[in-house]
Amino acid sequence: MRIHLKHRLLKYRLITAVILIPIVTAALFLLPLMGFVCLILLVCMLSAWEWGRLAGLTSLSQRIWLAIIFGFFLAFISLRISPSRPFLSLWQAKYTLWTALGWWISALILLLCYPCSARFWRKSRLLRLIFGLLTILPFFWGMLALRQYHYDINHFSGAWWVLYVMVLVWSADSGAYIFGRMFGRHKLAQTISPRKTWEGVIGGLITSVVITCFFKKYSPIHAELHALFLSSIISIIAGMLGDLTESMFKREAGIKDSGYVIPGHGGILDRIDSLTAAVPVFICLMFLTFHAI
Repeated sequence: MRIHLKHRLLKYRLITAVILIPIVTAALFLLPLMGFVCLILLVCMLSAWEWGRLAGLTSLSQRIWLAIIFGFFLAFISLRISPSRPFLSLWQAKYTLWTALGWWISALILLLCYPCSARFWRKSRLLRLIFGLLTILPFFWGMLALRQYHYDINHFSGAWWVLYVMVLVWSADSGAYIFGRMFGRHKLAQTISPRKTWEGVIGGLITSVVITCFFKKYSPIHAELHALFLSSIISIIAGMLGDLTESMFKREAGIKDSGYVIPGHGGILDRIDSLTAAVPVFICLMFLTFHAI
């Protein structure tokens, strides 16, 4: 029965992926900048809706209001966006992205000390909502900063960078899953996600190197090779941290999936958990530290 269920879920995942991949790619390259902003705004509102469950909001109306308030907040931020003005020239964007680094370092400490660390935030809805803000807001800023890159010169430059980061992270996730299933022996985080292994981590990193080499050679992204490799590998590690962090919050909330929006994949947060950490880290390294592109 369990094997049949796993095969059925895998079938749903594959069908959904086949449908979503061309839709996401088309949205990246065909939507104008403000259309992309609206799309990411919707994704973040749905993520906020799902985070409400992780924060302990059991009422449907509470989660709806959380998504609405979050949406208005992000829409207000979006008013500052202009194709002719680099998004990262705004001090709000820079500080938000640097703050994200601080949050993910703090999240690493929470993971390393789990379950003892949960005593400090388990019963606090406010803290868990703040954690959600620190997770989703930098992702929003980061995706817009990537998409807007050189938009006034070439409308597709930023789209290629968004595509690169998404393919990099999701391919590393798949590589980690495959390597973990085939060779997994040593548990990575037994108390948080028992199925994840160190062999899976190695597999994800190997996959990320392959993807980086492929995009560097065959796509129109231009960057210093050493900076791109270093930023990509660190971003993949950050993505794994984002995945584990969401798993920790789901475990405390007593839920398996953050939602049921995507058949076979769970919720929006289940699909972007790695990206919420990888995107801000990638931008902080490539744009704000190495100035490599």
